[in-house]
Amino acid sequence: MQNILHIQKKLVPDLVQVMQKRYKILHQILVSGTVGRRTLAANLDLTERTLRSELDILREQGLLETGTTGMTLTESGRRLLEELEPFVKEVFGLSELEEAVRLKFGLRKVVVVPGDSDVSEDAKREIGRAGSRVLSQSLSPGDIVAVMGGTTMARMAAQIKVQAPLTDNWFVPARGGLGESVEYQANTIASELAKRTGARYRMLHVPDHLSEEAYQTIMQEPNVREVVDMIRKARIVVHGIGDAITMARRRKLDADTVRELLKDGALAEAFGYYFDKNGAVIHRMATAGLRLEDIEAAETVIGLAGGRSKGEAIAAVLRFGHDDILVTDEAAAEEALKHG
Repeated sequence: MQNILHIQKKLVPDLVQVMQKRYKILHQILVSGTVGRRTLAANLDLTERTLRSELDILREQGLLETGTTGMTLTESGRRLLEELEPFVKEVFGLSELEEAVRLKFGLRKVVVVPGDSDVSEDAKREIGRAGSRVLSQSLSPGDIVAVMGGTTMARMAAQIKVQAPLTDNWFVPARGGLGESVEYQANTIASELAKRTGARYRMLHVPDHLSEEAYQTIMQEPNVREVVDMIRKARIVVHGIGDAITMARRRKLDADTVRELLKDGALAEAFGYYFDKNGAVIHRMATAGLRLEDIEAAETVIGLAGGRSKGEAIAAVLRFGHDDILVTDEAAAEEALKHG
């Protein structure tokens, strides 16, 4: 493919530029869902006149349709974008970035979407879309999938699609609730994934942060024990990655613990564990959910995170060494490599 691209760029550079422009138009409509022409022109930094002529061509090809609320992609348009993705990644240089991150951290697979989630809502949505596709491709009949909470995970759940109902599969929350917005809690995300895939789910109705005494007591409850046993058998784990101190405050850790995390060089949080720059666990909480040994035993661990500000945290979690697949954005991947 690289040889073909090189030849095309030399012989017909205009063809590659036109393809990039039309791909960006279709892709922007995809991530927007439904969008008006004026908004689309502003998002792509194109004049409405230029955009109109391109849209006419794409509409004639049956790739998009126009309704009263705006433009949407047809099923043919969606399929074409999927077929074009490897080619476009070569053009944009994302394939090389994916391979560099994969080799640096010893991962099975890396998916990099364009942009920087710190400044682009489109990039955030794209991580969710790419994550949902990676997850659906990883599923086998009978799988138990443990999912963490967070905004990125919610975007992933909202976009997952499968060809046939997954009646033999289970989605379970990897941990208890965070005490934040209900739509971002692991319980909600597990139920949303199940609803959209035809799978089954279980909920874990316990707080995320427990004292050791409370943990020992709650684990005596038969219903809790049953769900936790299922969670700890998960073949697939899907999680986000956060900044250590931001997550500690969201989890309402006490001030002394936050100071201790700062003192010990806490950089990243994932699975409810806190990591330093070398990927070493420096703090763990008593929780009714996944333990490190369960993560180590899982067959596939998928991390979703983006934004240049998270690049160093992503590198720290990847150094822990138990992620198999990373879905991220261009800015975070570049930053992670600097700290690899």
